[in-house]
Amino acid sequence: MSGPLAGVRIVDVTTVLMGPYATQILGDLGADVIKVEPPGGDSVRGIGAARHPGMAGVFLHANRSKRSIVLDLKQPAGREALLRLAAGADVLIYNVRPQAMARLGLDYEAVARASPKILYVGVYGYGQAGPYAAKPAYDDLIQGAVGIPTLGVLAGAEVPRYTPSAMADRIVGMAAANAVSAGLFHRERTGRGQAIDVPMFETMAQFILGDHMQGQTFDPPLGPAGYARLLNEHRRPYATKDGHLCVLVYNDKQWQKFFELIGRAELMQSDPRFASITGRTEHIRELYRMVAEAMATRTSAEWTAALEAADIPVMPMHTMESLMQDPHLRAVGFFQHVQHPSEGRLTMMAVPSAWSDSQPEITRLAPRLGEHSVELLREAGYGDDQIVAMAAGGATFLASQ
Repeated sequence: MSGPLAGVRIVDVTTVLMGPYATQILGDLGADVIKVEPPGGDSVRGIGAARHPGMAGVFLHANRSKRSIVLDLKQPAGREALLRLAAGADVLIYNVRPQAMARLGLDYEAVARASPKILYVGVYGYGQAGPYAAKPAYDDLIQGAVGIPTLGVLAGAEVPRYTPSAMADRIVGMAAANAVSAGLFHRERTGRGQAIDVPMFETMAQFILGDHMQGQTFDPPLGPAGYARLLNEHRRPYATKDGHLCVLVYNDKQWQKFFELIGRAELMQSDPRFASITGRTEHIRELYRMVAEAMATRTSAEWTAALEAADIPVMPMHTMESLMQDPHLRAVGFFQHVQHPSEGRLTMMAVPSAWSDSQPEITRLAPRLGEHSVELLREAGYGDDQIVAMAAGGATFLASQ
């Protein structure tokens, strides 16, 4: 093991994407992540293309740097095994509703009895003090609940749409990884474990309203909600003569350079609407319409050369396929070809952060269902006869070697 969290053990009772993405981040940072799966396995094992059942692409990209054990937590033997694993762990993280953990006899009090210094981290839909406490939550529901589809319509979309990414799952997953890391730091300072809740709705509400609360920040309000620049219908990749480019003209220097490029160098001085960031924000629709009209007069290559020479930010508009061929990502080694023991040659994404000392890295490739059941049960003190008996009773599943 390497990385800043080397030596930390995490019992991961999460499925689908939000929790597994959080624990993959922690595993890449060096933690020993024990992925506890139900007898049928994490449902994400079946989403998308796969060489073998249960090892689909989405699963492979959210569950590396982990070991897999199958436990039926509805059986007393499975629950007992989980508590024995927790007794030797630093963190237990789950993403079902707290009521479900309580029904399994795995609430904070029960787990803390097994390991008083454990961090008991819940990543689920809604804070438990409000009326939504027991409601189920998924990425689409949370995106809608925090207004993302509405913002799309305000920005010019014909109909409300969810962002075509599991954005809420991944953002809240990162928030959960941050919470675990901070909780570990607090325990290092104080010696105390604790329960930590990371609700999706509140986390995403903060994420969205940080941009869009705007005038509603003040009491009484100074204006409506909504960040005008982000809601501008012209804020999108600009059509050129032969394609599209992503361009952001932002500060005073960049706007002056852009006006010079389009032959209107005097605008910053002659038109008070464009003289300051406050004025430009108020009149952002006119500005972005001007940019769109200008961009349509040259090719993507011509504009890229001109904008880069003027030090105005510009990037290509990638497809998923062209993104994987991006020369920068290739140069920094972002994509790595690896040989999975059961799935063959795979393309993996590297840990994106760079550390001068404790560099994180992929510690394991995504496990087969129950691949480490025997290994982990032995580590928890079970003998081979006990393990065989648990498997026979359906409390665990032992992957073929």
